[in-house]
Amino acid sequence: MNPSKVYIDLPPFTGRNVPIAEIAKAMRKDAQYVRLGLQQGIFRFGYALKQENSSEFNYYCPDRKVWEEIGYFQPETG
Repeated sequence: MNPSKVYIDLPPFTGRNVPIAEIAKAMRKDAQYVRLGLQQGIFRFGYALKQENSSEFNYYCPDRKVWEEIGYFQPETG
């Protein structure tokens, strides 16, 4: 019996940081909803890192993780 092979066409991931506003639009949610979900660890498609001695966060949402979790992909433009 020959094992069957499955080929999947994957988007051309570049590791780009997908902006929170873009993710929120794709999810049809408010950007603050996405930020809080990342800060609380509810969403697994990115990271929220709190800056030292500050109340501000930096966000990194790589295109591949966003695609894997919510199915959204937009190639890098420009």
